[in-house]
Amino acid sequence: MTDAVPVVRGGRWPAEWEPHEATIMAWPHDPTTWPDCLDDAEVAFAQLAAAISQGETVHLLVGDEAMKARASKRLEATNAKDVVFHAIATADAWLRDTGPVIVHDGNERVALDFRFNAWGEKYEELLVDDGLPVPLAKMLGLERRRVPIVLEGGSIEGNGEGVLLTTEQCLLNPNRNPELTREDLEAVLNEALGASPVLWLQDGIAGDDTDGHVDDITRFVGPRNILTALPEDPQDPDFEPLFENLRRLKDMRNAQGGSFAIVRIPMPEPIASINGGHRLPASYMNFYICNAAVCVPVFGQPRDEEALRVVARCFRDRKIVPIRCERVVEGMGALHCVTQQVPA
Repeated sequence: MTDAVPVVRGGRWPAEWEPHEATIMAWPHDPTTWPDCLDDAEVAFAQLAAAISQGETVHLLVGDEAMKARASKRLEATNAKDVVFHAIATADAWLRDTGPVIVHDGNERVALDFRFNAWGEKYEELLVDDGLPVPLAKMLGLERRRVPIVLEGGSIEGNGEGVLLTTEQCLLNPNRNPELTREDLEAVLNEALGASPVLWLQDGIAGDDTDGHVDDITRFVGPRNILTALPEDPQDPDFEPLFENLRRLKDMRNAQGGSFAIVRIPMPEPIASINGGHRLPASYMNFYICNAAVCVPVFGQPRDEEALRVVARCFRDRKIVPIRCERVVEGMGALHCVTQQVPA
């Protein structure tokens, strides 16, 4: 371990399917993020908040009264139950990456505040959201601990028992922490999140401006169960990278030396942006597990039904809620990207 490694004690990072006290979201508002489709994004956010609110509080961040009024109107058209508004401004709505990662430290909960550099300093106007964990920890009444490395919540996936999945494309990217080695990063993740072992996939999907976030490709659906996305077309640019990830998954072991049960899910047909025609990072994997449901992005395609059946088999104790996201992914993310759980 090099001298450059920051040591910040964290604790155990609960799995997403463990009980939540609440979920944090921010209302979408940036027309640059959702060009010509902000209305569609608002509808999807309202549906998502309503589904989550059936089993836990939704803390919804709004920048001003006008935004609160828009959100309230959208929510009135749903069956939302427990949505609490907070006057906290955000540059954008990607709370998975800008919000704190909350861990259990003994009997206490701690909000870990990792650095956010707008996915490798791609979007200067979004860098201000690096400061969001400060008011959010205060809002939740939690101690905040700053972890001085760049890390987004969408780049890591945990099983609640210390196993952590990530990708080399993202965490080892020189636009994140160029001074740190793989071993350095593993040491930080172990100290902050109780991660042992850290398991490395290779690359993410085409069109992903986050440099390969794991929450678009491979997710834990149980302590020893992994769901991973695979395309059908050998000519698809995702075909080789995702099958390489599958090969790695088959060789991976937990801390006790046990293997994982791997379930496959299809990728949707490629979706092109309405603003330039470039490929969007559409994936069924960007689902969110809340107390009452699993909210799954769908895209108006025949493959939606197969994907929903696969997710339902993985979560027999929860309702499966499909939410149309072909326009949400114009913003380069989906349902998991816009939520951050508060473990109970």
